[in-house]
Amino acid sequence: MKSLPQISEAEFQVMKIVWKYAPINTNEITDHLTKTTDWNPKTIHTLIKRLVTKGVLTYEKQGRIFVYTPLVKQDEYIGQESRFFLERFYGGHITDMLSAYIKNDRLSDDEIKELRSILSESTR
Repeated sequence: MKSLPQISEAEFQVMKIVWKYAPINTNEITDHLTKTTDWNPKTIHTLIKRLVTKGVLTYEKQGRIFVYTPLVKQDEYIGQESRFFLERFYGGHITDMLSAYIKNDRLSDDEIKELRSILSESTR
């Protein structure tokens, strides 16, 4: 699997909008983000340009409007980040991570039930 570009937390916020609504134009991205952040439109446009430069977004010019689509799938990116987190903090051992979460009460009873269900289904 190829390594995907690293993106900042702010860039990730832009990507969440693009992943959800693509294809989406600059104004639509800006509208969504100005409702949920205190960023000004110029900041948002800079983040979009960075994502294009990093090869995470592509665009098509439709008249005077730029319409963006992702070049990276959301599940691929999140999967890469999850693997990085798991390797960095738990030596790649998911059982160590889950044990830490369970021992520190970070998983609810419902979440533990759901994990048990997933594990029992995967062993069938």
